[in-house]
Amino acid sequence: MAVTTVAAPPSLPAHIAAETQAFLDAPVLLQELSHGLGGPYHALFPERFDTNARAFTAVLEEAGVAGRVYFAKKANKAAVFAERAAVLGLGVDVASHGELREALAAGVAGADLVVTGPAKGDVLLRVAVLQGALVAVDALDELERLTAIAAKLGRVPRALLRVLPGGQRHSRFGMSPEELRTALGRTDGLQVEGFSFHLSGYDPQARADLAGELVGLCREARGLGLRADRISIGGGFAVDYVGADDWRRFQREQLPEHFHAGKSFHGGFYPYHSPVAGADALRAVLAATPKGEQAPLSTLLRDAGVALLVEPGRALLDQAGCTVFRVQGVKERDGHGILTVDGSSLSLSEQWFDSEFLPDPVLVANGPRETRTYPACVGAATCLESDMLTWRTVPFPHRPQVGDLLVYLNTSGYQMDSNESPFHELPLPPKVVVEPAPGSPRPRWRLDRHP
Repeated sequence: MAVTTVAAPPSLPAHIAAETQAFLDAPVLLQELSHGLGGPYHALFPERFDTNARAFTAVLEEAGVAGRVYFAKKANKAAVFAERAAVLGLGVDVASHGELREALAAGVAGADLVVTGPAKGDVLLRVAVLQGALVAVDALDELERLTAIAAKLGRVPRALLRVLPGGQRHSRFGMSPEELRTALGRTDGLQVEGFSFHLSGYDPQARADLAGELVGLCREARGLGLRADRISIGGGFAVDYVGADDWRRFQREQLPEHFHAGKSFHGGFYPYHSPVAGADALRAVLAATPKGEQAPLSTLLRDAGVALLVEPGRALLDQAGCTVFRVQGVKERDGHGILTVDGSSLSLSEQWFDSEFLPDPVLVANGPRETRTYPACVGAATCLESDMLTWRTVPFPHRPQVGDLLVYLNTSGYQMDSNESPFHELPLPPKVVVEPAPGSPRPRWRLDRHP
């Protein structure tokens, strides 16, 4: 009988920034943290956050555009990033009372907050009004509640009116053109500072097109006596996780047989390589000429005296953290290995998109090992068949052993905590802030303030 040989699975190495490399170069520290914390943990690199934030601010300055960068706090719960935002003079985008409270505790002034999210609760609206935060109003009933709450407090709330994108009419965020006209007729008691939108996808041209429409809305609103001097284009700035050649090779060579148990993902994968990412994506938005206009967005903004607000989350957290698991079991099945680690996929996954986090984890061996490629998937320490950190078989440089560490790179943008759960009474992985230690090649660490 003929034997079918499946080609070896391709690797997909992740970009490694200097801060992450310095951490990987201290394997004793990684092992000590794993032992001392008693389970998986997240390492955070605030210096990388600072670098990304300065890059976004620099793009606005070089374009000659007035604006503000807001850190989208939903991308990571760690206190250190909100603290860094406060120190750097960034604003913070919050979408819940808890996020607002944490941002204030981190030192962010109320006037430096923008409150987003749909159907905001009355408590969130009340605190936002008292703190002088900018509120992105998502619907007519929310507008009525905001106005009523502010009137009782004797305050004039700051507001943006969120617009439903014409190209994404199925979206549950924003107001239709008819609703927007109604809202503009109900602005008594409000300081309408401009408009905003929530747009899915990473296309700079699509973002510039809609931003151009909002500049036009600002001009119209001024004719009604409203302030209307700023627009928010949200986030949507892609992150470049892997190299172009590696991504193309991975897509070309990856086979269905390279996924454990024949797992498939009908929702597709995040575009782990992006030729235009982070601050460069903002640069591309500003350089694009919106549909129906004759000049780039940067010129339209300057000529109209409109400031640009951006709310990056994942892009500000690019290379700002990684996640470390300990291997606690190794077995073989169907021609590949199955590693079991001391945590759950709920601490590292794209599962809410029916997808998978694809970049290769780095194996930190607990001792020397013969080099010999060993393909293996990675499962969690739970009783769920579907609880897999990595369904695809990763070509590790040698057979992992119990006690080795797996380091998933660049996980601080959503991967660390958006799905976390203490299932099986497993503790949530703590967050460890890792920074250079003066006079020492080995980094130093502390626990993040957020519980």
